[in-house]
Amino acid sequence: MSLNIKPIGDRVVVEAAPAEEKTASGIFIPDTAKEKPQQGTVVAVGDGKKDEPMTVKVGDNVLYSKYGGTEITIDGKEYLMMRESDIYGIL
Repeated sequence: MSLNIKPIGDRVVVEAAPAEEKTASGIFIPDTAKEKPQQGTVVAVGDGKKDEPMTVKVGDNVLYSKYGGTEITIDGKEYLMMRESDIYGIL
């Protein structure tokens, strides 16, 4: 996937995974009770800080902090822009 945005420095653009629609037992979760997803796919990566290369790359599935990043909308689609330090790990 190619976006018309290039993050600066150690910033990363992540497409969040969809929120769970129902529980393991089959109960549907209403929109007001859905939790914010904490994992997604990296769609754009900055160049990194001076002397610190980026460890994530486009296409990586990552786990990030619950309230990390800033929500942005590009071409009608929602993404999160965050610092690489807000990412906990690569799945």
